[in-house]
Amino acid sequence: MNDVSDVLGIVLAGGEGKRLMPLTADRAKPAVPFGGVHRLIDFVLSNLVHGGVRRICVLTQYKSHSLDRHISTTWRLSSLTGEYVTPVPAQQRLGPHWFQGSADAIHQSLNLVYDECPAYIAVFGADNIYRMDPRQMLDAHLKSGAGVTVAGIRVRRQEASAFGVIDTTDGTHIDAFLEKPADPPGLPDSPDETYVSMGNYVFTTQALIDALKADAGNPESKHDMGRDIIPAFVAQGDAAVYDFSTNEVPGETERDHGYWRDVGTIDNYFEAHCDLISTHPIFNLYNRKWPILAHPAQRAAAKFVEGGTANQSIVSNGCIISGAQVVESVLSPDVVVENGAVVQGSVLLDGVRVGSGAVVRRAILDKNVVVPPGAHIGVDLERDRQHYHVSPGGIVVLGKGATALT
Repeated sequence: MNDVSDVLGIVLAGGEGKRLMPLTADRAKPAVPFGGVHRLIDFVLSNLVHGGVRRICVLTQYKSHSLDRHISTTWRLSSLTGEYVTPVPAQQRLGPHWFQGSADAIHQSLNLVYDECPAYIAVFGADNIYRMDPRQMLDAHLKSGAGVTVAGIRVRRQEASAFGVIDTTDGTHIDAFLEKPADPPGLPDSPDETYVSMGNYVFTTQALIDALKADAGNPESKHDMGRDIIPAFVAQGDAAVYDFSTNEVPGETERDHGYWRDVGTIDNYFEAHCDLISTHPIFNLYNRKWPILAHPAQRAAAKFVEGGTANQSIVSNGCIISGAQVVESVLSPDVVVENGAVVQGSVLLDGVRVGSGAVVRRAILDKNVVVPPGAHIGVDLERDRQHYHVSPGGIVVLGKGATALT
């Protein structure tokens, strides 16, 4: 399907992101910074825009101010040709209540569909790290003849209980769909792997409208896309699967082909950053043929003075490394690391300041965190657990604007 002008993109960006606390204490999950200069939502929007889907509605709800601002200031497409990316808050069009789930969010926003009259609707999640050409998934949807096509990927079986699990016999039609099962089934050809949903769907428009209306009238429904809508299509024999591993993107390497990571937890968020910084990264942010678009930081270039060094790291504009060592870390704009400090295996968001002689190891420091001179973070986890959030994987997290203890 080369012409995607008859496709409306809907990005689901209204979740609370509780498992990413404290990074989501003051912002929506899709607005969480990632990789130095990006936000999580930049990945799905880049994929849709590069793939020609350029009428995009982003459904928001919780703590959406920074997300709305980011979309408004960054994602400006050509209004002359009818292209747009627009945030859509809960409008209570169907009654005095907020979105009750991802399916209800679309149901309450059907006016957007009626206004555009698209033949197909691409419903994508807002908080995964990947590259994907949606045109190839749209082609697969047309060939299947199904009402919905679900993007699927293989993951380790022990991780699959966090996702919707897809059971398919012929590799095309979905025989069963299990939302976050406690004991995910293994694959016939690989018992230690499970086929799961990526949270990306392509619908034939009328089929989606009919399903949403039926779901809205079901008092037993949770009004969730994965829990209710997709199983309803499966029960009707009207659901197909698209194998993400077949998707090819210009400029990808053999190493990062098929890369997809859910960053719904602190540990996954941290590990996804680790995937960026090697010489031959597992996920390559420097693919110029399919770039992940971001708002350019209007700041001076990064500066290294007094023997300051950074190795195996991403250092953004506005950073100053002064007589300090930064190793295997990702620094967002305006981070300052002062004389004698050591930052190792960490993610530092905008405006973090690390004082002289401080040590930061295996930590995530949110925007404007201050680490006083001589303070230690990530060195003594037992002490850190008494004062900070420490993930199951031992990652120490300080929330926005916090000041570390000395």
